[in-house]
Amino acid sequence: MTDTITRTYTEETETNETEAQRGETEQCPECGGRVISDTEHAETVCEECGLVVEEDEIDRGPEWRAFDASEKDEKSRVGAPTTKMMHDQGLSTNIGWQDKDAYGRALSSRQRQKMQRLRTWNERFRTRDSKERNLKQALGEIDRMASALGLPENVRETASVIYRRALEEDLLPGRSIEGVATASLYAAARQAGTPRSLDEISAVSRVDRMELTRTYRYVVRELGLEVKPADPEHYVPRFISGLDLSDETERMARELLEAARQEGVHSGKSPVGLAAASVYAAALLTNEKVTQNEVSEVANISEVTIRNRYKELLEASDTATPA
Repeated sequence: MTDTITRTYTEETETNETEAQRGETEQCPECGGRVISDTEHAETVCEECGLVVEEDEIDRGPEWRAFDASEKDEKSRVGAPTTKMMHDQGLSTNIGWQDKDAYGRALSSRQRQKMQRLRTWNERFRTRDSKERNLKQALGEIDRMASALGLPENVRETASVIYRRALEEDLLPGRSIEGVATASLYAAARQAGTPRSLDEISAVSRVDRMELTRTYRYVVRELGLEVKPADPEHYVPRFISGLDLSDETERMARELLEAARQEGVHSGKSPVGLAAASVYAAALLTNEKVTQNEVSEVANISEVTIRNRYKELLEASDTATPA
């Protein structure tokens, strides 16, 4: 009983001392005004007279700065940010393949067997049903094709969301996983303004062009995706970079395409063919050495298409009204 009373008295005394210290800190010792904490300068200053009561406070926050939520997630060290590009959104546990402990020492044979069993069960729990196995395979395909085509991360994320929607809407029966994954990536690239041609997509995909186009139309129709017609100008920077041409040629190619748009030449024409023809025509106008064969290899279209389209572009540029 006596120990209990003593302990209670001690706790009350410590609480009172802490409150007294806090009250002294909240008042300015010079003018008695209210003090505030300036986290930017790590100081405690008086709001009335500006006296610095305390300085060199400990900043318990992160040493980095973030200006939006996504940047904060990327820089945070509490774990990897969630992402739609993984079937479990990146929330699962990964067990390393090295048979070593935290100090780099090799594990014993019994511990190695235990870790191998843990890896096996961890892999089984990550894909517990057919839906998760489907997602794992499809998202792996999307990541592989996007890497081969040089597409940015936002396109991969959008393609993953489109595929997840297709899976939830039960659009997969009767169609291959690779076909729907390829169609999702093609739609995402067009939505993001970094389109790739059907030939380029088909070259890295495991499905042929006919299945790709059929599945793409079906997915866009059923999900109600808003995909604008591809703009030929979106292909121009990539072709210019592949041919190592100048900025003046790129500017001229854009002017040719704009003149062709005013004359209605774009209607019914392949955007890839128009972009390749504008690059070839612009190179001729700026006296840069480039052949139709080189342009066709970069754009992955035939030389006949370039010959037909670049003449139409030059004719349109002669008749178009100046902007």
